[in-house]
Amino acid sequence: MRTQVAIIGAGPSGLLLGQLLTRAGIDNVIVERHTPAYVLGRIRAGVLEQGAVAMLDEAGAGARLHAEGLVHGGIEIAWGGRRHRVDLSALTGGHHVVVYGQTEVTKDLMEARRASGARSVYEAEDASVHGFDGDRPTVRYRHAGTTHELECDYIAGCDGFHGVCRQSVPASAIRNFERVYPFGWLGLLSDTPPVADELIYVLHERGFALCSMRSRTRSRYYLQCSLAEHVEQWPDERFWTELKARLDPATAAGLVTGASLEKSIAPLRSFVAEPLRFGRLFLAGDAGHIVPPTGAKGLNLAASDVRYLFDGLVEHYRHGRSGGLDAYSERALRRIWKAERFSWWMTMLLHRFPDHGPFGERIQQAELDYLFSSKAAQAALAENYVGLPY
Repeated sequence: MRTQVAIIGAGPSGLLLGQLLTRAGIDNVIVERHTPAYVLGRIRAGVLEQGAVAMLDEAGAGARLHAEGLVHGGIEIAWGGRRHRVDLSALTGGHHVVVYGQTEVTKDLMEARRASGARSVYEAEDASVHGFDGDRPTVRYRHAGTTHELECDYIAGCDGFHGVCRQSVPASAIRNFERVYPFGWLGLLSDTPPVADELIYVLHERGFALCSMRSRTRSRYYLQCSLAEHVEQWPDERFWTELKARLDPATAAGLVTGASLEKSIAPLRSFVAEPLRFGRLFLAGDAGHIVPPTGAKGLNLAASDVRYLFDGLVEHYRHGRSGGLDAYSERALRRIWKAERFSWWMTMLLHRFPDHGPFGERIQQAELDYLFSSKAAQAALAENYVGLPY
């Protein structure tokens, strides 16, 4: 089998790239090791920048998002027993974010791909990439007991942090930058109305909390927790009690609790691989970088990677020029590091660190006091939160 672009991974970045390429008349095949149901079962974030929304529209997968997504023009930060609002729209000339679950994004892109008739191979076992340092790269995998070889012009590694693409790059050709944070997020999903109309980020002496949502009837809540803890130690009643303890009294009084639909603990890390291009292999999304979820940048960075890579591939196939592909890594990394900085800053601002001590706590308080006494500081937060330009 032969194609122009082989895409490894059927997460949002792989599906978005595939759909854009298909609509541009560029042949592509997606190779995914899991089943569609498994991919859809991943519970992830759901705050989209306007750039990501525009790309979903361009891919023909934005109709349900516009019908069901929640447009947010602000966020709230709670500390000292009070909620303080950051007016994102007013501070950025009308920009906003849209709350729409990553699961729903994936579902919409899967449906668009099915409708397009483009090829996808799920349950592809033992996938491996070869020859990307030359001019005839190939992807090998087993499917239904048979070994297949897919010849292509380029390989897009959209297979996540643990995927095969980055692991196939010689260690001498890549440099990894990483920070692992000493805590995780315990997340709970419930069919309960959100406690507020916008996201509430909470700094409390007991630890960070986040009140988020997926729709007007489905809520997502998070608690900072130790990495030594297990989900089984957190029955629903304990979770709700702890969440209320970290909220200001008025918000806690309005919290509607209910049975959890899903509960999990996610570790937090910052990670960047450099470069993102190796011959005819390109890394995109979580294959090349991870951000802590505090700044809501993971899915949005995947979308900007796809923007740069798609534009480079279109320029190559339509006009025979390589400038976009040659600049891909540098352009993507410039935006990635700015998002890494913002996500790190938000994480440092709103979490309790074991080694902070009294001095660190005073610094956090001073930072928040400055933030809410300075329009310039709020504007910097808002500009980054709604998304820097591509």
